[in-house]
Amino acid sequence: KEAKILFGKSLDSLTLAISIFNSPWDCGREEAVLVLLDRAFELFLKAAIVHKGGRIREPRAKETIGFDKCVRKCLSEEKVKCLEDEEALALQMINSLRDAAQHYIVDISEQQLYLHAQAGLTLYRQLLKRVFDLDLRDHFPERALPVSVSPPTSLEGLMDAEFAEIKKLVKPGKRQRLQARAKMRSVAIMEASLAGERVQPSEAQLGKLLNRVGEGKSWKDLFPGVASLRLDVSDSAYGVAIRITKSEGDAVHLVPEGTPGATTLAVKRVNELDYYSLGAQQLAEKCKLTMPKANALIWYLKLQDSDDYFKEIRIGSQRYKRYSPKALHELRQAMEELEIDDVWQTYREAR
Repeated sequence: KEAKILFGKSLDSLTLAISIFNSPWDCGREEAVLVLLDRAFELFLKAAIVHKGGRIREPRAKETIGFDKCVRKCLSEEKVKCLEDEEALALQMINSLRDAAQHYIVDISEQQLYLHAQAGLTLYRQLLKRVFDLDLRDHFPERALPVSVSPPTSLEGLMDAEFAEIKKLVKPGKRQRLQARAKMRSVAIMEASLAGERVQPSEAQLGKLLNRVGEGKSWKDLFPGVASLRLDVSDSAYGVAIRITKSEGDAVHLVPEGTPGATTLAVKRVNELDYYSLGAQQLAEKCKLTMPKANALIWYLKLQDSDDYFKEIRIGSQRYKRYSPKALHELRQAMEELEIDDVWQTYREAR
């Protein structure tokens, strides 16, 4: 029931995003499309996680997990996995552009807005079929898809047009640096997303980029990550389908969780035993609990349901149950808030 309600709210946001995209009114249009499209995906991912038996709340947390955590779970947590790297990348671009649109100023061209709206709708359709085995056409008339007078056929052509406009704005005597920064910000956000960075570009960074544009640098020199992407544009029963894919290089960078300024889409662990460094006996000793009561608390907190806390690692024919330092932190925090004897009684009754 929770998954159904979340999906319904997600579909409401997608409906509004499409409606506003096709609206004849320009007032707040760009910002509204990005905000609603972002919300549609966050709620959809939460619905997918619940549907697959995952959790959208951390132990004892009052709020549900945020956008980044949803993407990371759906990308790397085996139980709820439904995303591929490039799909996570497309979602992160939408989310980062939404941040800029909601909190400051971003000037996104009609073609670039169309690119993200149509790519988003294409991805939503694929995920809807993959997770729930539903057809988007059962929820929308085919004519209601995002449309554009001149949809982009290549990313290179789109970027050439974007930078031609920026060059006009930074010409001496124009005094339109603010508008130029707003246009540059959307492209800089795409580049930052490709590098795995969550931070918005600063005014100083944008100023340096504009100076380099004035010096004659091309967008490919300034944004090599964006230059490594291509558009896969095709016709389908749903109208135009757009996917953002990698043409060369490694556009998605996986970094350790907690890296400052990084958006964690997936956690790269070179040696899993380094990350899952604790056994159950060690957890019990560090928490000053008996093994049975430590197991009861682990069961009560459902730590074995999340890759953040637990993994069963196979070495040869042997299997080892291992826990991360985050699991130890959760146990210690729970011991301050819970009565261990009550947990133990609940555990015994359940078993």
